[in-house]
Amino acid sequence: MVLPVGWLFWLSFLGEDGNFTLENYQRMVESKSYARIFRNTFEVSLLTTAICILIGYPLAYFLSQLPRRTANLCMITVLLPFWTSLLVRTYAWLVLLQRRGLVNEWGMDIGLWDEPIKLVHNLTGTLIGMVHIMLPFLILPVYGSMRAIDRDYLKAAANLGASPTQAFWRVFFPLSLPGLFAGSLIVFVLCLGFFVTPAVLGGGKVIMVSMRIATNIELFFNWGAASALGVVLLFLTLAILGLASRVLRFDQILGRGH
Repeated sequence: MVLPVGWLFWLSFLGEDGNFTLENYQRMVESKSYARIFRNTFEVSLLTTAICILIGYPLAYFLSQLPRRTANLCMITVLLPFWTSLLVRTYAWLVLLQRRGLVNEWGMDIGLWDEPIKLVHNLTGTLIGMVHIMLPFLILPVYGSMRAIDRDYLKAAANLGASPTQAFWRVFFPLSLPGLFAGSLIVFVLCLGFFVTPAVLGGGKVIMVSMRIATNIELFFNWGAASALGVVLLFLTLAILGLASRVLRFDQILGRGH
């Protein structure tokens, strides 16, 4: 790991003429396009994480209330996406969400809308695809955290006069927060480096840092500019992990703690 990252760091200080320079970093500071790309990357990552929380937390709670054997069988459906290629899943969403895809056809058949709506090659399609891929990464640590909660705490709260709703919000939910924080962090950090899904479902309208890195290499063959972007993204990710480590232990970040 050290050698590739070190080589990347060295390349970021080389100009197109091969000499040492800071122009790759100066360009990022001076050009508004780079600030816009980083803003888009963080916005998409935050939105994906928020949607995963809204969908994943209730699902994890439902699974945690089932008998363990039944819950383990249901978890197979959560893990199924891991058994399919990310590229295949992304193109499957492209087929489903296109103007004449199944989603638009069904929506018009049942009267939800009168003409095909744009669900792909925009932010909407990108978020749908990324949430589908990232959801298991949130559900697994949240489910593990919920399973580790001693149900005697809830019984004690009920004996003290708490209603089921009060017991959930004042006892169960706070105890599940380590898993929720860990899952959210994993999803957010993974989204920062996403490439395939925004490239295919975004249709060139949702530009993220990884896509700009690929463009710098494939079109301009500028390894210095691409490396500088990679270095900045790496340090931003490390800074986020550093801040998170002040709130969570790393065993919780990895989904092994409670």
